[in-house]
Amino acid sequence: MEQPKEKTILKLKLNTDPRWVDIASKNIEDILVDHAWCEQKAASTGISMIIHYPEKTRLVDELTDLVAEEWSHFERVLLELRKRGYQLGRPRRDEYVVQLLTHVRKGGPRERQLMDQLLVSALIEARSCERFKLLWKHIPDPDLSKFYYELMVSEAAHFVSYVDLAKEYCDPQEVDARLQELLKLEGEIVTNLPVRNDRVH
Repeated sequence: MEQPKEKTILKLKLNTDPRWVDIASKNIEDILVDHAWCEQKAASTGISMIIHYPEKTRLVDELTDLVAEEWSHFERVLLELRKRGYQLGRPRRDEYVVQLLTHVRKGGPRERQLMDQLLVSALIEARSCERFKLLWKHIPDPDLSKFYYELMVSEAAHFVSYVDLAKEYCDPQEVDARLQELLKLEGEIVTNLPVRNDRVH
């Protein structure tokens, strides 16, 4: 099966600590619960951007499709929980996302803030894709392995969509430069966060 090439597509500066997939595989209930809420938050983020930028037709159209797909992922993760006799637990604070969002610049041109919001969303999708690749390749459950392969491909496409939208509404060279800045910051965040056994990020 063809897989996203992180260095060329996702551009992440730092790979996940290899210990993560081992401890995640041993705590699949916690990972699935956290994953479900990640999908819900991704859908909510898309809805929020539609609400704040309704005049941007391409953004509204593309994020409408993305929101529908993220919500379908939420439903699919719920199904995986139910199949295993697990319940949907409460959402947990996602420190990774919280720290990334501090780098969305406030004030200034409205398009600059939109660019940062789109690029931060792109990075979250990229990191999720990278983690899902690890689960696909190493998790012992064959059904979950196939499930995470499918979601890995989807998250890679979402990364590309968010970056393309940023270039639609902002200068592409400025977008590329800002993406490199945020990629460096994202790598520092991942470096400084503990390796958790109950989190996707």
